[in-house]
Amino acid sequence: MASRLELQTKLEELLGTRHVYYQSPASVKMEYPAIVYSLNNRDIRKADNSVYTANTRYTVTVIDKRPDNSVIDKLLELQYCSYDRQYISDNLYHDVLTLYF
Repeated sequence: MASRLELQTKLEELLGTRHVYYQSPASVKMEYPAIVYSLNNRDIRKADNSVYTANTRYTVTVIDKRPDNSVIDKLLELQYCSYDRQYISDNLYHDVLTLYF
């Protein structure tokens, strides 16, 4: 799997801006549309007393003032991405996806 910095670059490319935040603290003032992503899990499978595969799972949240953002479709075109849910908070739409990268 690729590194987190490669994921950062890919998300910035898909969004078309640098408004991509990794586990952003509350003190950061975000600009919208934005993507916030965080490490969710590391799936490690072992065989013969060694690591056989290691996959990193991220939770990716697209935040926008509009209910439909085209970056969601672009993210879903990635091989290991799935859509989880949408919710509204502070008059902003939050679309949550799971991504193995």
